[in-house]
Formats: sequence, structure tokens, C-alpha cells
Amino acid sequence: MNCALVTGASRGLGKAIAVQLAKDHGLYILVNYASNLAAAEETLAEIQSNGGQGELLQFNVQVKTEVDEALNGWREKNEEKFISVLVNNAGITRDGLFMWMPEKDWDDVINISAKGLFNVTQNTIQQMLRKRTGRIINVASVSGMKGVAGQTNYSAAKGAIISATKALAQEVAKRKITVNAVAPGFITSDMTKDLNEAELKQMIPMNRFGKAEEVAHLVSFLASEKAAYITGEVININGGIYS
Repeated sequence: MNCALVTGASRGLGKAIAVQLAKDHGLYILVNYASNLAAAEETLAEIQSNGGQGELLQFNVQVKTEVDEALNGWREKNEEKFISVLVNNAGITRDGLFMWMPEKDWDDVINISAKGLFNVTQNTIQQMLRKRTGRIINVASVSGMKGVAGQTNYSAAKGAIISATKALAQEVAKRKITVNAVAPGFITSDMTKDLNEAELKQMIPMNRFGKAEEVAHLVSFLASEKAAYITGEVININGGIYS
């Protein structure tokens, strides 16, 4: 049975992506979460209410031992299942001007996004390489494309994801594994709830924030057979912000 692992799937973009992949492709969804069990259960309940299947998988993406223990343990119990789609979505923001940024705010943002991508992808790609198929989709950001003041840490983390996507795509293309990134702009979610939407939407040619479901449809396309010849790409989904 083909499965999709979505990191940080308890809320926001991750939740929308997990639900959409189950709907569109009938994939068995591994709903990863770090600490918010109640929210993760809501994601799984929504998948199941639409006729889909899945389970919760708790680990902190930035801790390699946790990632390996959780995924290796799951694989041992589920020999008939194969993670054919990986969505590296987990990420946090800790905004602030660089000159006053606490070291922990730099480390946490980089470690969850960039180190998390390393930890989870290195574990799941082994089986994709053996089976000669797979889809890896990394959630980047407009911040990683153009840089955003007050987000030097987040811009650095997402910039790393973009470059890693392009490099890894070249390493595994011959094994029919595609590696792409999506770079959302301002999307209505928990992460943007404290932003001044009325003011910020004036920067956006479409004059509105995006919806999590719109990003989820793009990820779903990249996970499909229709996207088999697309790899190493970063697709902007930002309402026309020039990046």
C-alpha cells in the first residue's frame, strides 16, 4: 500500500495537504506531529470522514534519533506499506530583527526546516531508491525566494530548502524520484494569524491571502503521475508577488 508522510500535519498547510493527498490519490496518510496530539487527531478524523485512511506518527523532525526510531519502528510493523510520497512541511517562525535575534530563535527555525528535511528525507529516501519511484515535495516560502525583513532566520531556512531541493533532484532523477518545492506567499493559517492582513494584502497583486487548500492542490499535482517529468523546480504560489 502506498503511503504519504506529511510532517507538521496537525494544522494549517500540513493538515490541508494531508487531507488533499488522501482525497486525490487514496494514499494512506502518516500524520506527523511534534506535540499537539489533539490537532493531529482532528487531521486524521477529517481524512477518515472523507473515506481515507491513515495514522498518527509522533516525532520531532529536528532530532535524528527520534525520526529514525519512529520511522524504522513503523516500517518494521508495516512491511506491506511504502512511503511513496514525502511532504517536508514542518516549520516554525520566530520573527525579529537580526541584530537582536536570540541564538535559539535562529537555531530552532533552521533546525526544524532544514535539519528536519535532512533527517526525514534521508530515512524515507532509502526505500524510494530501492523501489525506483517516489515523490518528495518540500514546503519553502516566498521568504526563501526574495528574503523578508524581520525573517532572516526563516529566509535562511527556506533558502536552504530551495537549494537542497535542486541538488537532491539531480542525484535521484535516474531512479524516477522527483524532488520539488512549493513556495507559498501569505496563506491564511495559524502562522499568519497575527499579521495585519488588511495592510499586507496591498502588496499582493491579487489583493488577498491564499488558502491552505490552494497550496494543497499544488502539492497534490506534484505528487501525481501528471508531474512525472517535473523535478528540481520551485513553484511559487503567492498571488503574484514578484520574487
